[in-house]
Amino acid sequence: MVWLILGLALWIGAHVFKRFAPQVRAEMGERGKLLIAVVLVLSVVLMVVGYRGADFVPIYTPLPGMGHVNNTLMLVSLFLFGLGGTKGTLYPKIRHPMLWGVVVWAVAHLLVNGDLASLVLFGIMGLWAVVEMLLINRSEVWVRPTNGRGVKGDAMNLVGTVVLLAVIAMVHQWLGHPVFLGTYS
Repeated sequence: MVWLILGLALWIGAHVFKRFAPQVRAEMGERGKLLIAVVLVLSVVLMVVGYRGADFVPIYTPLPGMGHVNNTLMLVSLFLFGLGGTKGTLYPKIRHPMLWGVVVWAVAHLLVNGDLASLVLFGIMGLWAVVEMLLINRSEVWVRPTNGRGVKGDAMNLVGTVVLLAVIAMVHQWLGHPVFLGTYS
């Protein structure tokens, strides 16, 4: 659990650094971007190692059938992640689509995982995404994008979403966590 918490701390620290010390971050230039990228990769590795190595401490029992809700929410989450890259019709309408994707991802996983490590990982990541949105909203005025690709962007995003969900499902299956059973208990 220590590695998981350290990974979460590095993730959050690397992301909020720009908000709390913008001048220092700007002075770091390109080397600073590389350093932040390395810290973020290290944080993900620590979160994965920490989560996989954590003892199973049950906190609550997920409701039967929540796997189907999880899978549906994961489609929404992945679609939100892709909005910025494909610039479909929703692109100019939703601020912080990737952070909203993290919130949906966190909620989806809390519906099917009732152990302490899951509560720590998904709960803190979801909370971080909400706080990050608030910090960004406080520090920057949003200029609504106008250069969307329309339905073509949405179609590209939907195809990418389905392909990515299939890859994620295969990885989960390989790790011993089948995602299409409807329940995980």
